[in-house]
Amino acid sequence: MAGVSTVDQRRQARSIALQCLFAIDVRGEGKEFSLDWLLEEEPLRMRPRAFAEMVLQGVEAKRSFFDSVIQRYAPAWPVNQLPLVDRNILRIALFELLYHDDTPPKTAVNEAVELAKLFGSGSSARFVNGVLGSVMAGLTAGDLVAEQPPPEGR
Repeated sequence: MAGVSTVDQRRQARSIALQCLFAIDVRGEGKEFSLDWLLEEEPLRMRPRAFAEMVLQGVEAKRSFFDSVIQRYAPAWPVNQLPLVDRNILRIALFELLYHDDTPPKTAVNEAVELAKLFGSGSSARFVNGVLGSVMAGLTAGDLVAEQPPPEGR
């Protein structure tokens, strides 16, 4: 992993966080078990691992808020009927857009679209891009603001 860039490490961390969130949705199992299992398969360096853990904690802490945002910006699609992959990709992107200032907004959207291409259906990337484009417009217009920060100082 010596030649792996920071961007690649963060993308791998997002991928692991997405898989963990998917497992939580499907099985209802704890994130610690899923994360440990996934990290055995795909070890991460300390910083990307910390990033994946932060994403997981942030999404879990604000899950219902993120789902309400998704419902607001994709009203034709009930959140509970969205494919689990798409829903969790949107949750991760919303966490980064609203609570993680270190990720530029365009990067959060681009990374979400890349995850959708990798893990989603043929229409996932377009759907995720469309929803997040509307979210970005809401952020720019001031129609969307973050709730109280999630635990752990974010």
